[in-house]
Amino acid sequence: MRLDKYLKVSRLIKRRTVAKQVCDAGRISINGRTAKPGTEVHEGDIITIGFGAKMTEAKVLKIAETIRADQADTMYEIISTTVKSEDEY
Repeated sequence: MRLDKYLKVSRLIKRRTVAKQVCDAGRISINGRTAKPGTEVHEGDIITIGFGAKMTEAKVLKIAETIRADQADTMYEIISTTVKSEDEY
């Protein structure tokens, strides 16, 4: 599945257009490599998302074309979430 679609379906990012923009800006990586919106996502991949001052790492547990909103969090596991302090800018 494409990265931008996975981010939308899993609701890590609410809208696919926003997911595409974040990917195009180089703020998302898969397994340590900068990812484009069309990069394929596989189970077991580690996705790192830099959104504002927040950095989130999530492990892909499951891939599904569609899923109910209340079950979307079963598609991934949050490994870590960090927020940059003003000193780190």
